[in-house]
Amino acid sequence: MPETPPSVTQPPIATPPPASPAGTATAAEVRQAAETLKAAIDAHLRAVEARVDELDPAVLEAFDALAAAAEAYDELLYAVHDEVTPFEVMGEAAPDYAGPDEIEALSVFIRRDYLVADPDALTAAARTAAEGVDPETTTTRSALLDIFDAYDADEIAYRAEELGLQPGDSTMWVVAADPEGVVGWHDDPFSEVDEELLLYRDDVLDEDEDDDEVDEDEDEDDELEAEDTLLS
Repeated sequence: MPETPPSVTQPPIATPPPASPAGTATAAEVRQAAETLKAAIDAHLRAVEARVDELDPAVLEAFDALAAAAEAYDELLYAVHDEVTPFEVMGEAAPDYAGPDEIEALSVFIRRDYLVADPDALTAAARTAAEGVDPETTTTRSALLDIFDAYDADEIAYRAEELGLQPGDSTMWVVAADPEGVVGWHDDPFSEVDEELLLYRDDVLDEDEDDDEVDEDEDEDDELEAEDTLLS
């Protein structure tokens, strides 16, 4: 009777330490996160060495734990020591480019995320940027409206800390576009955005198109004035 191979018992996979509130991370937490990452590396290697098939659940679990530990360590290292790691956890591969090689038009999508880290600083910045801001009645919402009304998005990104904002992740996508699709989208520029959550909107429109709209408005005003004259 053949011998039954001994079962491989995987030790419990270490979990990253809970994240600390913004600005309160300590050097001890960085060290703890480093130890958790080391343990996750060992656990992942053991799972890979004992893999029984390509989709071994133990390997997948160890991979997820390693990714979480690496991310936690990277964030704490940056928060406490202003340093980053050279590691990057692979995500899903981007689809292959299927557009034209000769580009006629393009769209640039920019997303920048922020946390309101210091509401008092945000209110103070709003008072500097706009007249008539009452600190007793100002909310973060009204302060943000004043800030975005006074500064463009690039200046806000540059002065974020001064404005009481903590920058988060950001991304910029440059996308090949249909030449006919780069005009006329102003009523629905972001079809997947919940408009009920829209705090502020800043449309930069083509100047020629603006001139056309102004001319149309002026023509309508002239027609109304002419009608008023006839009626009087």
